[in-house]
Amino acid sequence: MLDKVKKMIPRRIFGALQPPYHFILSWLAALIYRFPSRKLVVIGVTGTAGKTSVVYLIARLLTEAGYKTGFTSTAVFSDGQREWLNDKKMTMPGRFFIARLLRQMVKNNCRYAIVETTSEGIKQFRHRFISYDILVFTSLYPEHIEAHGSFDRYKETKGRLFARLKRGRVKYMDSDHQVVRPLSELKKLDLTRVAKTIIVNGDDDSADYFLNFWSEAKIACSFRPDITPEIFLKKLNSETIVRDFTLVRGSGVEASADGTRVVINGQRISLSLLGGFNATNALLAAAVGLNQGISLADIKTGLEDVRGLAGKLEKIEAGQDFTVIVDYSFEPKALEKLYEILELIPHQRIIHLLGSTGGGRDKSRRPILGRLAAEKADFVIVTNEDPYDEDPATIINQVASGAEMAGKTINTDLFKILDRQEAIRKALSLAKKDDLVLFTGKGAEQSICLAQGKRIPWDERDVVREELVELMAVDK
Repeated sequence: MLDKVKKMIPRRIFGALQPPYHFILSWLAALIYRFPSRKLVVIGVTGTAGKTSVVYLIARLLTEAGYKTGFTSTAVFSDGQREWLNDKKMTMPGRFFIARLLRQMVKNNCRYAIVETTSEGIKQFRHRFISYDILVFTSLYPEHIEAHGSFDRYKETKGRLFARLKRGRVKYMDSDHQVVRPLSELKKLDLTRVAKTIIVNGDDDSADYFLNFWSEAKIACSFRPDITPEIFLKKLNSETIVRDFTLVRGSGVEASADGTRVVINGQRISLSLLGGFNATNALLAAAVGLNQGISLADIKTGLEDVRGLAGKLEKIEAGQDFTVIVDYSFEPKALEKLYEILELIPHQRIIHLLGSTGGGRDKSRRPILGRLAAEKADFVIVTNEDPYDEDPATIINQVASGAEMAGKTINTDLFKILDRQEAIRKALSLAKKDDLVLFTGKGAEQSICLAQGKRIPWDERDVVREELVELMAVDK
């Protein structure tokens, strides 16, 4: 209904009406579902990369410590009792969905809610009327620049989330970490006040920017052996200085084909997740746990309990004699990190299938993605991803142009195939024993988005598995 109304309004007029439109929707959603976030300790996770992993790691360690936790993320939703794949094609879904999910968390007796919070969501006031208590900053580098206008404006949009923390509702929780409303000043003495807290990746260049927002407690996470709390504190202005400042230290990172090992505040933790960058994700999650009074032993158990994340470096097995991996990575820096991990996995040749998103999203990265794939992979297959209202063939050509500039030749080691399932079939058919076939861009997403809001149901993992089974049957 709302989509129909929007289409009736001229674009220029709707553009001017967007801020109040989004604000009113957020308020209305919170009102209808009775402001559910007020009854939960709410943890917001934001940044360019690592958000989804950090959300899931926090959820696992809180759950392991005995506190029922729900969450929203790019990959998975949870209401505290069940988990299901994100089928909304957006990291931060509509306000009514979020409010309804938060209300369900309350009904399910959750203690914590973790909300992956994006810059686009902040622009559209989806964070408003969510009463955040803890904000976690993962990292920041240029992304969605065409949507925001510049990197500085992108950063400032993230900052709007942190600026709201000061206005957040004061909450108290009992010894079981349940948010309760004290009936008197005397009753408050038996409760714990939930401190408004900012947790940052202290090794990121934008750490000081986010630490300089008001909070009652601040935590910096760092792998730098020379760093001290004083180095961060002296960069805080007079209005944001705090007594409660903590430095959570990480060290001893070891990445291998079996996982990642890291030492956090002296505790060695062995993650099943591949990639050294997951050490930072684990460090941030551990900081949340420590902030909530969870022991390092329970934090270790919770983090080590995570075996994998849906659509993130997910291996697909069907009895084949080569490695098949599905991953969500869709922008250059993530792809660079992904290839660093692939170096740890034994393989012969690499066959990489990728595409790029339409709808005006960061067009400049398309040839860069093609170039990166061409430099690292032996075969590159460029295909359709999520074209939205753009011509998918144009997007494919733009990605492929980068691969050609890097030396790939059309129909020799570079293929352009519009139909994604056909492209998957081609990629698998090229594979030989001990090769590695990589599918990026979709991960565990549940649809391919076309023009005029149309969607094709899609789960890359299922499609790849089906094509693998068929290929194996033909080979036999």
